[in-house]
Amino acid sequence: MSSRALNRVLNRVHLNGLRAVESVARCGSLVKAAEELGVSASAVSQQIGRTEAQLGRAIFQRTGAGLALTAFGAEFCARLTTGFQELGRAVALADEAVSNVLVVSVAPAFASRFLVPRLNRFNQRHPEIKLRIDASTGLVDLDHSDVDLAIRMGDGTWPDVRAELLLAQEVFPVCAPALAAKLKEPADLTHLPVIADESTMISWERWFEAAGLAKPFPVQRAGPSFTDPILGIDAAVGGQGVALAWQLLSADALADGRLVAPFGITVASGLGYYLVSSRLGRPGRKVRDFTTWLREEVAATMARFGTRAK
Repeated sequence: MSSRALNRVLNRVHLNGLRAVESVARCGSLVKAAEELGVSASAVSQQIGRTEAQLGRAIFQRTGAGLALTAFGAEFCARLTTGFQELGRAVALADEAVSNVLVVSVAPAFASRFLVPRLNRFNQRHPEIKLRIDASTGLVDLDHSDVDLAIRMGDGTWPDVRAELLLAQEVFPVCAPALAAKLKEPADLTHLPVIADESTMISWERWFEAAGLAKPFPVQRAGPSFTDPILGIDAAVGGQGVALAWQLLSADALADGRLVAPFGITVASGLGYYLVSSRLGRPGRKVRDFTTWLREEVAATMARFGTRAK
């Protein structure tokens, strides 16, 4: 039978009626079918009657013991069961595709400098999880979006979310090796152009104080200014001056020698990276798998970082 002919046949019969017929045939009674479908037994009986009328054939014989399949009904319902099983598998494919997608909201700087270079290891460990990175600086509404997890930098006091500290942020100066070779003591940093991050919440004064410099702190030379911390780090790698950085943003450049953290002095910023999720319900397995992997990557990176910056 052609597709057009099949469509004409299917258009004669309501899907709810077919479901009722299949359920009764499989369950063996109106009552059990009604429980499965969540309706009354009389509603199931009415659906069967309408379907038989639409088909022009009797599916069940009415007996004193209940409903019994006719010869036509037995073959018809066997095919219905197969058909509904295939429909169920088709819908399950869509559910599986959605359930296996993990959406992570993260600032572009963290994604670019830390997360993306390491994602291959996550994909190898969890090939069943399809990861989607939502790179944005906005605070996404975790209760009313498709985002499963956010990685935020701050003090962890965002309202109406679950926030778990990933890494407390420490700050320190970084510069290219050629510039670092000219430095003998912390005050020498004032002779280098200072690369400014216009969006930062951290000032140099805290680091100068940790380095033991007396107030008033030394006046620094103004260098290039950026609104994106990544550009500031790139400028430092390019030898354009000294920048105030933090661990995960600069760890790889420190590890491969493109940057140097002179003097090995770091200072707590009062901020940190946090894993943030909705308070509505417990995080699912895909979120737990991702956060476990991410914590391992942070720990491994910090182990290498400790040999470079301290």
